Amino acid sequence: MKYEGTNRLMLITHQTDKLDEPAEARLFLEGGGSWIQLRKKEGLTEPLAATLARICGEKGAQLSIDDNLDLALRVGAGGVHLGKNDLPVDEAWRRVWAEGKGAGFVVGATANTFDDIRLAASRGASYIGLGPFRFTETKQRLSPTLGLEGYRRILGQCREAGIQLPVYAIGGIELADVPALMRTGITGVAISGAIVRAADPAEATRQFLEAIQSSL
Repeated sequence: MKYEGTNRLMLITHQTDKLDEPAEARLFLEGGGSWIQLRKKEGLTEPLAATLARICGEKGAQLSIDDNLDLALRVGAGGVHLGKNDLPVDEAWRRVWAEGKGAGFVVGATANTFDDIRLAASRGASYIGLGPFRFTETKQRLSPTLGLEGYRRILGQCREAGIQLPVYAIGGIELADVPALMRTGITGVAISGAIVRAADPAEATRQFLEAIQSSL
């Protein structure tokens, strides 16, 4: 997977009173997005995951599933995203390769500190979701917020340590935040509420992609 162009923007699903996850996915892809993380902490089912995998497959887009490696493998998703208290990244890779699905698969890892990134890198993470940038209501048990200075500090530590993993900022990010965040050296951004709660999610997606591109 190349971390260029539209892959610098990840949509993290979050069902609203107006949109379910398949509708969010279709609007995001309509807006030019190409990478979706299906996150549903309660009520995640195989039919839903299979539907998202089909929608992404029809558009040549990437689907990662939050936390649930077995489900990701069963529905043919392209990756899994693992939290700090989930399955260790290296164990996930052993299971992925045992299933013969390692080629092209990605295993992402959540981080809040440089030590989190260093551990995930040592275990073979494909990319890092680093956050939260600011407070967000879409995630429970929130880690300490980082702000711009937190990203600058941690990415500087990564450079000093020779860690070159793609790093995505996550957590309460709005469109206006993108230029300053990209200047910290992150690879891209993972967005939930600012897209799925927008009046026009497809247009919001286009605006995020334009903001990212103009900041490179």
